[in-house]
Amino acid sequence: MARVLIADELSPRAAEILSARGIDVDFRPGLPAAELTERIARYDGLAVRSATKVTKGLLGHAATLKVIGRAGIGVDNIDVEAATERGIVVMNTPYGNSVTAAEHTIALLFALCRQIPAADRSTQAGKWEKSRFMGVEVIGCGNVGVAVAERALGLRMKVIAYDPFLSPDRARGLGVEKVALEALLARADFITLHTPLTEATRNLIDARALAMMKPGVRLINCARGGLVVEDDLAAALDSGHVAGAAIDVFTEEPATASPLFGRDNVVATPHLGASTSEAQENVALQIAEQIADFLLTGAVSNAVNMPSLTAEEAQRLSPYMKLAEQLGSFAGQLTETGIKAVAVEYEGAIAELNVKPLTAIALTGLLAPQLAAVNMVNAPVVCRERDIRVSETRRAEPVDYQTLIRVVVETERRRREVAGTLFGGDKPRLVSVEGMALEAELGRNVLFVRNLDKPGFIGALGNVLAAAAVNIATFHLGRTTPGGEAIALVEVDQPLTPAILDTVRALPNVVQAKAMRF
Repeated sequence: MARVLIADELSPRAAEILSARGIDVDFRPGLPAAELTERIARYDGLAVRSATKVTKGLLGHAATLKVIGRAGIGVDNIDVEAATERGIVVMNTPYGNSVTAAEHTIALLFALCRQIPAADRSTQAGKWEKSRFMGVEVIGCGNVGVAVAERALGLRMKVIAYDPFLSPDRARGLGVEKVALEALLARADFITLHTPLTEATRNLIDARALAMMKPGVRLINCARGGLVVEDDLAAALDSGHVAGAAIDVFTEEPATASPLFGRDNVVATPHLGASTSEAQENVALQIAEQIADFLLTGAVSNAVNMPSLTAEEAQRLSPYMKLAEQLGSFAGQLTETGIKAVAVEYEGAIAELNVKPLTAIALTGLLAPQLAAVNMVNAPVVCRERDIRVSETRRAEPVDYQTLIRVVVETERRRREVAGTLFGGDKPRLVSVEGMALEAELGRNVLFVRNLDKPGFIGALGNVLAAAAVNIATFHLGRTTPGGEAIALVEVDQPLTPAILDTVRALPNVVQAKAMRF
């Protein structure tokens, strides 16, 4: 009999569902970390919310664990990479609490703009004060952001939104105005955050972003702790530049102390965005059914780290999966504006195989730099929701290589193209970027530079990296014509700092420089 540990507070119905399907359930919320580590080897499945931290160290003791189910959308409390390495499926419930989170955002917005906590205290002290509700602006227009926008529009608010993956047509369909992040920060009276915590969004609202905001702005964050630098926000509140903030999520949780506490112009709640009985019931039932389906039948739903493939297909497509993910990730890390269309092309031997999973994996790589919890299962859905057109073509006749995958991305500003193949049958290689031929293996840390092909550039770039004590592992070049546009892909031994990138960008003839990770 399969055994599942429920390590956080879930609806009792979750345990009932698992038990009814013949699974042995152990309901032990709030286990100390040491005891959880000691017990984890006994279970096939683990169900959590946000309290339990599923770390690499914990997973090192999980000898029999096969699936982790997160009742909710965020998986930042789970080391997904470590789980993947151990062959453990990680599932979430991405749609179960979107409405609840949106409603809490609107509630905090009203509480903040009408200064309800402070007004309550002053009124009970014998005073009579009023304030004015001016409007709302949204950063991030995914599931929760859309729900917030719909409710704000129903209240006759003007809504503008920043989301690099929101197409203009989709924005118009929602009734919102899509703008650049800098424009939103400069125009907004109220800013609400609805974006996952990724490397691209961590510390999104820092001192620089706060300084770009108009005086008197108010900020609401019901998304993720870590999006806002709390010390920087505290300083902006002290100076009066930010009039108020409503914060439901904190960098460290439980948040028993914060530089934002103790202020009349701050409304703080203890991560209540998904806390309604309806939402908690929904996500608990969903994750119980998903875990049971996987343990009993092998079915995978809402997985964030596993493709839906048969064992035979997975083995045959494995090297192509890595290539497709790298090509999508390469294009995604270079993309800085909204995506309108994606075309994935297959030539040669690969065109004869089941390429649907590969297209989904390429889309996952493309979207992952901006979106957390995107995977080969939900990437096509994310594209449809954002009006990103996806096409897939096959040509069985080989052209330049025996097998080739090409990813073409059409953005609001330009068309990007990247292609790759397999060397030796299982070694991914990049063979073309923007029509420029080269052969490159993508390492962990890569510097991408687009430049004009002029004498002395390679030496100047090498000098910058040498001066910063950055060791070069590989160096690959491509160009259109002599003296024309060129690119350099430089694999380095350590991540590049913003200061190094700024120095590279300042070199003569550099058009673009970007640090990439694979």
